[in-house]
Amino acid sequence: MSNLTKKSSQIPPSRLAHVVLRTSNLKEMSPFYKTFLGGEAQVENDQVCFITYDDEHHRIALVQRQDLNKPPPKSCGLDHIAFGFDDIESLLKAYTQRKENEIKPVWCVHHGLTISMYYKDPDGNTLETFIDAFHDLEKQNAYMTSQDFIENPIGVDFEPEDLLKRLEDGEDKESIYKRPNIGPRDLSTVPLF
Repeated sequence: MSNLTKKSSQIPPSRLAHVVLRTSNLKEMSPFYKTFLGGEAQVENDQVCFITYDDEHHRIALVQRQDLNKPPPKSCGLDHIAFGFDDIESLLKAYTQRKENEIKPVWCVHHGLTISMYYKDPDGNTLETFIDAFHDLEKQNAYMTSQDFIENPIGVDFEPEDLLKRLEDGEDKESIYKRPNIGPRDLSTVPLF
């Protein structure tokens, strides 16, 4: 068993249930997240909004506070929240729907492990939507130790419209899931850092 799949003796949680975001901008954040997630508010007032999009009572909670300051750039803390999709068609359909609502990605990258699109919410928090590029954990783990991934753990940027066209033109999905090799890349080339 690889180091990536070894479990500790600590009993793990059964799932990650929800994320709570503090905001001083609930009037913009609430409609953004309901649109972004295709969700609905279970409870919403001028202090809180609990949003769900599946069988969990809420996945995102927003808490209004007027006395908040934005964290300074390049500070420690949560980098992003990631939302997974089952297949490339769903990821690209969600992209198209968001674009129709003026929600556009700020960075699109094929990490090798995932094909990802990153967005910013009205407060500047980063959100990732992605699909797994591998459908097998052993293949994912093997890829993470490959020379290709070691040289470039960041990925290869892409344009979503290009992926849509490739898919519409009937290109084999497996070739879309395979990341091109562009050689070494480091964090200094990432637009979000």
